[in-house]
Amino acid sequence: MVDDGDLQNLLQELQLVRSQIQTLASQMNEISVTIEALKSQSPDRSVYRALGGILLEVSDREELNSDLEKSQNAIGDHLERLQSRENEIKNQYSESLKTLEK
Repeated sequence: MVDDGDLQNLLQELQLVRSQIQTLASQMNEISVTIEALKSQSPDRSVYRALGGILLEVSDREELNSDLEKSQNAIGDHLERLQSRENEIKNQYSESLKTLEK
């Protein structure tokens, strides 16, 4: 039997998942912009990476690009899982509403 508490829990979880999706999508966008900026940056110019409160000059751009791509892939994988979970919650919510209406 479904009750209002179950629906509230589903809505809260859905809001949490959507918030996480939004955060990860923003991170993905930021990394994409960074990768593109790194590619378009002249090899003669220095590139820096933020580490805590300081900027460190990057000596190996390929390694930085590789690290960025790995982060992008990991975030993309997590984003896919969250989007899948979002769909599951939506379906559960719809089914719960149908059950409650009977």
